[in-house]
Amino acid sequence: MGVFYEFDEVDAFTVGAVGEPGARVFFLQARRGGTRVTVKCEKQQASAIADYLGKVLDDLPAVSDKPMPAAMELAAPVDAAFVLGPVGLGYDRTNDRVLVQLEEVIVTDESGEPAPEALEDRGHLRVFLTRSQAHAFCEHADSIVAAGRPACVFCGLPMDPSGHPCPRMN
Repeated sequence: MGVFYEFDEVDAFTVGAVGEPGARVFFLQARRGGTRVTVKCEKQQASAIADYLGKVLDDLPAVSDKPMPAAMELAAPVDAAFVLGPVGLGYDRTNDRVLVQLEEVIVTDESGEPAPEALEDRGHLRVFLTRSQAHAFCEHADSIVAAGRPACVFCGLPMDPSGHPCPRMN
């Protein structure tokens, strides 16, 4: 059976990257007390979650407090429970909480159909965040994503320290 975690409250919900720019691996992490769940994701997924949460927060009253910066660092060891697939995001007006639901990527067979056992055994993480936690996540995610390789001014592709083969400069 896959992992299933649900947090009505968390001490921290964050994103981080391990490795050097160009070879970084991204992780989302939820922590509550001694329980920690880490999910491996793509940089674009982390960025998209932050973008969407930012749009949700724009429609809500401004936050007055933010979690401490130390709470935004990944807690070691960083062992992923699963690899991120579908993401669900929303807002619970009754409890004034932002919902982040992360599900494991679906394994498919050669024809592209989901394997029956893959649907039953999927990892699942559901987290309810305060608006302050969601805002801090967005700011932190933006800084983590931006800390990667600089973009080429001609083509927009990421550049290695030694440069890169730019398709626009032949």
